[in-house]
Amino acid sequence: MSDVRHVLVLPDRDAAEEAARELGERFGTDEQARILREALAGEDDAEDAQWLVLLADEDERLDPAALDDFAAEYEGWREEP
Repeated sequence: MSDVRHVLVLPDRDAAEEAARELGERFGTDEQARILREALAGEDDAEDAQWLVLLADEDERLDPAALDDFAAEYEGWREEP
């Protein structure tokens, strides 16, 4: 087993919450994805925040390209490890 985590960067909280729910259904994951708010340096305005969806992939069974496409559906992207 490894300690692989995927990070999806999404534009707003609604997209992050919806994506976190959809991940389990679409990719058959057992673990609930975590959602974090990432404010840009010096910015407190919610419009300037990015929302991160963290998903563990200890068995490395999730396809990074499929996650890229999934994040793009929510106008986001997957961070490279």
